[in-house]
Amino acid sequence: MITNGYDLWLSFTPAQTEFSSTYPKSIKKVICSKGSDILKVAADELDRALSLLFSEEVPVISRDSLEYQEKTLFAGTEDSFSPELASAVNRNLSGDGYHIFSYKSSFVIAGKTDKGVLYGIFAFLRLLQTGKSLTCLDICSNPAFQKRMLDHWDNLDGSIERGYAGKSLWNWSELPDHVDRRYTDYARACASVGLNCSVLNNVNSQPYILSDEYIEKTAAIARVFRRYGITVYLSVNFASPVSLGGLKTADPLDEDVVKWWQEKCASIYARIPDFGGFLVKADCEGQAGPFEYGRNHADGANMLAKALEPYGGMVIWRAFVYGHGETDRAKKAYADFKPLDGNFLPNVAIQVKNGPIDFQPREPVHPLFGGMKKTTMFMEMQAAQEYLGQGNHLVFLAPMWKEILDFDTRTCGTGSTVGKILTRSKEYGFFGTTSGIAAVSNTGSNTDWCGSLFHPANWYAFGRLAWDCNLSPEEIAEEWARCTWGSNETVLQSVMFILLNSWNACLDYMTPLCLHHIMRYDHHYGPDPGCTQGLREDWKPPYYHRADKKGLGFDRTSSGSDAVSQYSPEVAEMFGNLETCPEKYLLWFHHVPWNYRLSSGRTLKEELPFVYGRGVQEAVALRNEWLKVKGLVSDEAFDAVLKKLDIQVADAEEWRDVCVPYFLRFAED
Repeated sequence: MITNGYDLWLSFTPAQTEFSSTYPKSIKKVICSKGSDILKVAADELDRALSLLFSEEVPVISRDSLEYQEKTLFAGTEDSFSPELASAVNRNLSGDGYHIFSYKSSFVIAGKTDKGVLYGIFAFLRLLQTGKSLTCLDICSNPAFQKRMLDHWDNLDGSIERGYAGKSLWNWSELPDHVDRRYTDYARACASVGLNCSVLNNVNSQPYILSDEYIEKTAAIARVFRRYGITVYLSVNFASPVSLGGLKTADPLDEDVVKWWQEKCASIYARIPDFGGFLVKADCEGQAGPFEYGRNHADGANMLAKALEPYGGMVIWRAFVYGHGETDRAKKAYADFKPLDGNFLPNVAIQVKNGPIDFQPREPVHPLFGGMKKTTMFMEMQAAQEYLGQGNHLVFLAPMWKEILDFDTRTCGTGSTVGKILTRSKEYGFFGTTSGIAAVSNTGSNTDWCGSLFHPANWYAFGRLAWDCNLSPEEIAEEWARCTWGSNETVLQSVMFILLNSWNACLDYMTPLCLHHIMRYDHHYGPDPGCTQGLREDWKPPYYHRADKKGLGFDRTSSGSDAVSQYSPEVAEMFGNLETCPEKYLLWFHHVPWNYRLSSGRTLKEELPFVYGRGVQEAVALRNEWLKVKGLVSDEAFDAVLKKLDIQVADAEEWRDVCVPYFLRFAED
């Protein structure tokens, strides 16, 4: 039974499956092929999990050649199987995918790579945890994205920007001599859901991360992660040649700057041969970049890419930029990057946030997805809930992420969804041999990892969607609930109700009809629609909601900022017409008159207080659902979750009580 949450979804409580009573008797042994450290880890995971699931030891044997035997579970790379077993492996298996199947009286977990075997073993254990039928198994699963990344906004002093679960996981002061056991537990959790990349430090990067001292520390973490198939990346400051290297310039076309980065990459790869590359935030929010030297994003990214290319490394260049004269912040990234389409080297990926502003509770899809056909594109999401109640509100983000991935951009005809464009670029004529997706992590040093017993659901959900973006939020919610909370049906139903209804509740009490960025200045927690703090207009809520006596919302139609023109013609026409724009995006694209009548039959003036009020009711419903499990989970777990839900209800009431009178006063002028 869950208590402090440290084991996450890997507690492996005794299985409640048709298989649980017969497994140790019917399957005499588990055989894993010998080989790399990854395969050794895979065997250890099987050994550990099966002994917990079935409360008795199941022998795990390593051997070089996996010859078929009856009543045996085989796990290994396809090339380690006997010809008999190898011939049964699905021919569609590719990359780090896995094939789990029944074979005569046995089970087989096959991968083309060692990592594929590890992922397959975790998938098989998930079947056991969730009580799925093992009759006639035949599951062939290949990852949707090649790079499945967690981005950590952790600073070298142990603080975390937008972190709500304690201090950083990385104890830099103790490394490389002391390697915390928690690094292994983090790697296990990531690998269990198929994540294979980790960016260790904040995109608002400190140059010292590239010092020899910190490269040695990073190498110590990389040695742990390598055993779980996880590649390490670092965020770098573009001005590092100046601040760390003592050069007079960081101009990407300067020969000394080019040489400095080449030597730095050589030094890194000498210590970390499988180093992934650099994540870069440039020319945004005070971060250095190529603009200072009269260069563009392609000049900066390509310079770094050339330094990394001999080692197979990548540059992941963030498209989060705004300012410099653009009157609509939502248009800036497209305006900067679209003209550079085709100018980036093959080992450069442009990392674009899911929406064009900044991880809002709901945003329309970023127009760069589908807009850049000659450039490798990665998507960046945020598990950290910076704008969604942070560590206090229980908000399951899988429905939000699915809404984005399933959005039809119409850039290549009907059906060209964001997910398909990102994961199957060749089908739509898009450039790029590498696909990737990232999420800003919500992990920290708290015992429960993420700030509550529910927040790890978003870490889990991101990993599962990064592996298979066709999964539904309902499937993911049920998996996480069963793996984390056990098999009691009352508990499961309550947990799933909270998960699957929490995002809609948050949208209603925070950002109805796609009102956005009306949070308090700087820390982004709580409502402040009238705030005028900040040096920039696009840091102030009135810039976004534009409330006046005529109506509410930001006019991004052709008669306003014309942000709609950055989408495909069909989508632009849909968004740009008040009558056809989906109401969930209404106030994002339109300055809507107060007397405009919505599909509910209510005017905007009437709808706004109704939706805010509904959000409060939905938050109360989440709390009431949790009250049903009292006595069915540990007192510690029950009280911890109830405390968060009490805060969520109180905050929902505050959002309603602050925002409704603020906005309605404009309607009454």
